[in-house]
Amino acid sequence: MHSTATTSGARDHARAQEHHHDPSAPRPVVPATLANGLPPGVPAAAVVWEEVLGPGGATSRELARGTRVRLTDLDGDACASILCFNAAMPSERLCVADTVKVQWQAYPRAGTLLLSDLGRVLATIVEDTSARHDALCGPSNRAGNDRRYGDGSVAGPAPNARDRFLVAVAKHGLGARDVHPCLNLFKGVHVEPDGTLRWLGEPTAPGLHVELRCELPILLVVVNAPHVLDDRPRYTCTRLRITAWRGEPAGADDPVRHATPEARRAFENTEEYLRARGDA
Repeated sequence: MHSTATTSGARDHARAQEHHHDPSAPRPVVPATLANGLPPGVPAAAVVWEEVLGPGGATSRELARGTRVRLTDLDGDACASILCFNAAMPSERLCVADTVKVQWQAYPRAGTLLLSDLGRVLATIVEDTSARHDALCGPSNRAGNDRRYGDGSVAGPAPNARDRFLVAVAKHGLGARDVHPCLNLFKGVHVEPDGTLRWLGEPTAPGLHVELRCELPILLVVVNAPHVLDDRPRYTCTRLRITAWRGEPAGADDPVRHATPEARRAFENTEEYLRARGDA
C-alpha cells in the first residue's frame, strides 16, 4: 500500500491508479485525429474533439467559429443537456427563452438558431435525425434526484445535471450564476392544450444525431444525465458521442440565414459584432 503522507508516496499512489482504469470506460480520444467511425466526408485530420460520455458524464470545450459538432445517441437512451457561451465573452450565453420566442417555435429542429441573450447566433442546428428535444424544462437538480434515486449528489451514483454543469463550468472560471437554462437533446417535451408538459423520452433507435455549426467562437458544455421529467425509478442514461471538426460558418447565401426576417437580423447582429472585433 502506498502512503500519501509524502510527496513521493502521493505520486506513487496517483500513478498506480492508471492500472485500475477500465479501458472500456468512456473517455476522450487524444489526439482527436485518432477517432474512427467519423461522419461521411470528415477527414480525420480535421477532427478537434472526440469523446464519449457515459451516464452522468460532463465535458466542455472551446470551439472555433465554423466548427461542426455532432452529438450522437449511441444506444438510443441518452439525454444531452447543453449550455453555450461566447468563448471571448462568457457573460454572453445561450438564451433559451429568446431562442424559442424570437423564432416562434418551442420545438428545436434542423434550422433552429441557438440565440444568445444579446441577439446573436451562437450556433445553428444543421442536422437533426432525432426531432425530440426540449427547450422548456432545464436540467435535473439535486433535490429531484435525491427523491427519485436516493442520492443525486454530484459524486454519487445518480448525479444531477445542474451540479455536473457546475463542475464543468468551474474549469473555465465560471460559477453557479453562469449555469443558465439549458437545451435538452434527444428527450422531447410536448405542451398539451391544457398547458401540461408531456415527456417524450422513450428509448429510440441507436445512432440518432444532432449536428451544430458554431457561428461564433463558443464554449460548449455538455452533460449526459436523465431528463428532469424522466420518471423511471432507475437512473437510466446511455452513451453519448461527441465529435467535432473544423468547418466554415454560415455563408452569405446560406438558406438558414435567409429563412426568416428574425434569422437575418440575428446573423446581422453576429457579423456586426465580429467586424467590431476585427474577426469578420
